[in-house]
Amino acid sequence: MANGGEFRFFLSCDISLPLAFRVDRLLHYPTPTQPSPPQGRQKLRLWPQKEADGRVPTTTPGKVVPKNERGEIERLERLVNKHERGQIQHIEWLDRLFFRTMDKAKEKCERTENLYPSLVVEFCSFEHRVVFQESGANFYAPAPVLLSNQLVTVWDPELGRTNPSEHKQLKLARSLTRGIIDKDLKPSSNERKCLQRIIKFPPTRSLQVDEKQLVWKFRFSLMSEKKALTKFARAVDWSDIQEAKQAVELIRKWETIDVADALELLSPDFESEEVRAYAVNILERADDEELQCYLLQLVQALRFERSDESCLAHFLVKRAVSNIEIASFLRWYVVVELRDTAYARRYYSTYDLLENGMMKFARDDGDEDGFRLWQSLTRQTELMAQLGSIMKDVKQVRGSAQKKIDRLRQLLSGVFSELTNFDEPIRSPLAPTVLLTGVMPQESSIFKSALHPLRLAFKTANGGISKIIYKKGDDLRQDQLVIQMVSLMDRLLKLENMDLHLTPYRVLATQPDEGMLEFIPSSSLAQILSEHRTITSYLQKFHPDEDGPFGITAQCLETFIKSCAGYSVITYIMGVGDRHLDNLLLTDDGRLFHVDFAFILGKDPKPFPPPMKLCKEMVEAMGGAESQYYTRFKSYCCEAYNILRKSSSLILNLFNLMRRSNIPDITNEENAGLKLQEKFRLDLEDEEAIHFFQDLINESVSALFPQMVETIHRWAQYWR
Repeated sequence: MANGGEFRFFLSCDISLPLAFRVDRLLHYPTPTQPSPPQGRQKLRLWPQKEADGRVPTTTPGKVVPKNERGEIERLERLVNKHERGQIQHIEWLDRLFFRTMDKAKEKCERTENLYPSLVVEFCSFEHRVVFQESGANFYAPAPVLLSNQLVTVWDPELGRTNPSEHKQLKLARSLTRGIIDKDLKPSSNERKCLQRIIKFPPTRSLQVDEKQLVWKFRFSLMSEKKALTKFARAVDWSDIQEAKQAVELIRKWETIDVADALELLSPDFESEEVRAYAVNILERADDEELQCYLLQLVQALRFERSDESCLAHFLVKRAVSNIEIASFLRWYVVVELRDTAYARRYYSTYDLLENGMMKFARDDGDEDGFRLWQSLTRQTELMAQLGSIMKDVKQVRGSAQKKIDRLRQLLSGVFSELTNFDEPIRSPLAPTVLLTGVMPQESSIFKSALHPLRLAFKTANGGISKIIYKKGDDLRQDQLVIQMVSLMDRLLKLENMDLHLTPYRVLATQPDEGMLEFIPSSSLAQILSEHRTITSYLQKFHPDEDGPFGITAQCLETFIKSCAGYSVITYIMGVGDRHLDNLLLTDDGRLFHVDFAFILGKDPKPFPPPMKLCKEMVEAMGGAESQYYTRFKSYCCEAYNILRKSSSLILNLFNLMRRSNIPDITNEENAGLKLQEKFRLDLEDEEAIHFFQDLINESVSALFPQMVETIHRWAQYWR
């Protein structure tokens, strides 16, 4: 397309002589001063001894046939063109006579004239004259065609646009008058199968036009199926006021959906305030324990609301006011988002709602009013600021790690001695029901790593000790998300009476580069193997039993096997990467767990990572790949995998709500939801999924032992 809205294209044919033709005068969009574009067949003259010129302006001759060369044949061809476009009435006997005359004229011209070769181009025909010209943002001019063998991109103005006739048919099918007819419609056997297939689609799957039509057509018969509501909501054209009104009325009468499905309606895919308000109403049914499992995502869902003081914001504040744990976590989740300039106003508004709600609250027993409750939460921020100052001072100490530890204890006993005994107990940011009364300097230490995280021991109001890791300079939001998923999956498994002895330690990001982690007394597998050579020897030290398997108590070995199975499944689903012996930890009672989740969704700094994160030392502790305990391990894996597959929609919905959370591996991964969905293999039945997962385990374990296969050898390198 050239300047001025004209179309140009050039063709050079090497048939012993250079040939060229030009159609820039022939093809154009209509303007008030120009006639309609060409329709039907058009004949273009090819010019011998002329090389196609792609420059603007061009030297290629621009007239189709010069006026002085036009004769009877050109006049007849114009009449044929009009006849084909319907501009001349079709009369069968007269048409036959005309075409015979036309053929004779062509034969005569060919005998008497030296005709130029020509190219016939057939254009679309329009019933009415074209009077509209595309302009503005939707008008694109491709780069001029050069005289070289290059790929030319041609802009298609129809691409991605709604077909007007299909759109009209769609509107007629969804008109208000159709509602009376559709109420009595029942799907046929094949239509029922299609509907059931659509209902089983994961939340990451968009509906095609025909699928939307089918769901809408049988919407009344689907109202008794609660799983169909989210698919119906996706089938609605929410930009159509009448259709949206009709849909909202139906949703209110629909079979009540589950809380897990309500989360899908809070995703960015749904902007209707009525739909989002309906989802919030469903969330009211969740108890506080369940709500805490989704709280992180619900705070992220505030981004997708249309107003700062939305139904969702008021709902979260309402629940926070009556539960101090929810209040504390909600406050911290909101504080972290205040750094996001795009949504800062939204979260400042939520923070104010929470503060005002807490201030007005008074506990029934009168022990603690709203002001003191809120103050107990804001003092957590003061504690974090003081810990940040201590870490800054400690980092400046040069020398060994012991010198840094000595400096830490000196600061806690001296300049920051007020931290050893708080004036009033401070609620633990990690566990708000636990009241911290002060730091224990001699029990506190520093980890040997680049960021020098602090390991702090706090006295508690009930006489216990709470050990917390404080980190500065590291983004803990991704770890926080993964541990939340571990905690959720642990809950889902326990609801099916399957306790795999997981260790979902608490993680809280208090700023994008600051946070706290719960300290779990344990040792890394690297340390254990260095000191005890095998995992079995380590467990024998704490749980010896001469009559037990491998000299260990049966309960300890069972705990180890179950925890290995649980984390093998979860890390596979989450696509956790960068696994090595330093971030696999083991407690004295045999619970294995993972830490440090800098890589998820299949990302890994090491090449050729195995499908599952199993090291050979773990398999050896079960008695090897041929033992009955290893068989039991595989059985636990397969059972856990199928249980979690049943809740795949819940997990996918939660991940979808984190889409704009600024967590690197999710925000930077366009297909994060699809990657997670692939791990569930929703295309398989339970029995097929068991075989699939067993093959996955065998494939991973075989990579741990020497074999003469190059790919397996590469996998084995992962653990070196």
